[in-house]
Amino acid sequence: MNPRQACLQCLQRDPPALFEAALWIAAEHDDQLQPAQIMSDLHSLLLQVSAGLPALPARELAQPLLRRLAELDFQEDDEGVTRPCHALLPEVLRRRRGQPLTLALIALEVARRLDIPLQGVNFPGHFMLRVPGADHLLDPCGGRRLYTRDCRDQLYRQLGPDVELSAVHLQTADATDILRRLSRNLRLLHMQHDAPEAALKDAERVLQLGPPNLVDHLARADVYRQLDCPQGERYDLEHALLFCEEEGLRLQLSQRLRNLARVPAVH
Repeated sequence: MNPRQACLQCLQRDPPALFEAALWIAAEHDDQLQPAQIMSDLHSLLLQVSAGLPALPARELAQPLLRRLAELDFQEDDEGVTRPCHALLPEVLRRRRGQPLTLALIALEVARRLDIPLQGVNFPGHFMLRVPGADHLLDPCGGRRLYTRDCRDQLYRQLGPDVELSAVHLQTADATDILRRLSRNLRLLHMQHDAPEAALKDAERVLQLGPPNLVDHLARADVYRQLDCPQGERYDLEHALLFCEEEGLRLQLSQRLRNLARVPAVH
């Protein structure tokens, strides 16, 4: 079984094995990685975290858990330039620096093992956490509480003043949602750091986790273009057209396809 198959198989369990699935995503980019060993090694972190938690009911331990992880130096990366290592789970475990989503993956797994209720929230630009039924979100980078006004401010910083906070921004993310977001993050970071072969793995995984859409097909088309693979680019542009309803963009995509038709086949 290859890493992609192992990742998808993790999603078929009840409940889905989210943390292990994220390790198998990293294994696609590092054939020396042993997810089973990392799962086993996590026990020492679990002991460190639990030793610093107060004697409270499990429902009240989510914020102390996040604060405890921050005390153990799990922080948002502060290098200025975000790299693939900030989104790859084993690297974040090793360096204790990462993106909010990857820090949230660690918190969710520790919470699961300690029977602390905690959910992921697909907030735009900054992945969040929430105790089921709570009236606030939790920042995975330190555990700060975010109420409605804080969420509006965060949304303003991420998307600008023209976007109103709505229920769709606060939806709970299931395991598949989280892995798609992780894969999109990795696709973008690998492209930004001139690693299109790695980005293609992430782009393929996004579409495999489904359902396909305009943006993800266009993103993979751009990866194929970087790899000088017109056949792959053509496939994704044709499928992007099926989802496209904006006339201006349809014209642009049609022009790209015509340009590709002029590229001579390589034999």
